[in-house]
Amino acid sequence: MASERLDRIRLSGDVPNHVAIIMDGNGRWAKQRGLPRQLGHREGMKSVRETIEGATEAGIKIMTLFAFSTENWNRPQKEVASLMSLLRRYARKELDSLKRQGVEVHVLGEAERFDDRTRDAVAMIVDGTKGGGTLRLNLMISYGGREEILRSVKILAERVAQGELTVDDLDEDVLHQTLFTVNVPDPDLLIRTSGEYRISNFMLWQIAYTELHITPILWPDFNREHLFEAVLDYQRRDRRFGLIGVS
Repeated sequence: MASERLDRIRLSGDVPNHVAIIMDGNGRWAKQRGLPRQLGHREGMKSVRETIEGATEAGIKIMTLFAFSTENWNRPQKEVASLMSLLRRYARKELDSLKRQGVEVHVLGEAERFDDRTRDAVAMIVDGTKGGGTLRLNLMISYGGREEILRSVKILAERVAQGELTVDDLDEDVLHQTLFTVNVPDPDLLIRTSGEYRISNFMLWQIAYTELHITPILWPDFNREHLFEAVLDYQRRDRRFGLIGVS
């Protein structure tokens, strides 16, 4: 059965090129059901699959998912190990489906912190989906917005010290070239699930003019219809980028 929301999106034509999502609420979803947090994370994998399929249907070209923050390394070791195991499982289980759908996966973040097995799984899904032309999927893993900006500052400071750049050369474009999201346009729409009104250290540089959509839905309950509703909300916005709108 065709989705009424999807039909409305297609009639409007103004589809966000890049959608980013803070996937929040796995732990609360599990707690509400008296289940271990790990099962909430596992259930969230289904929402990842559902959202990717919805994105391709809606014509979204880039999707960025906040999967694991730098702060998450401070969680109990058992939970961190479970999340890494889940990432490896996702890579194995979803690779063929992603290739069929034309999804090209990029994993962005401090990959050097992964253990060898997780690093191998990441390489497998990235290499195995190269060339997918329908959707670019950015999985932000071991990522933090402040850490990304600090990393860029250090890179640029080193280039200035080496004489490759002068201070006068530094501008937004130069800094952008040092970000994990180099060559990726900024998000048009940021969705946060679970009803929290926080950015949580996510893409702090990139979302300066991004439209925000907050939904109370916990991530494991999020599906393509919720994605479509967020896109419809976006289509109702008047994006000004700091300028005066047309009256």
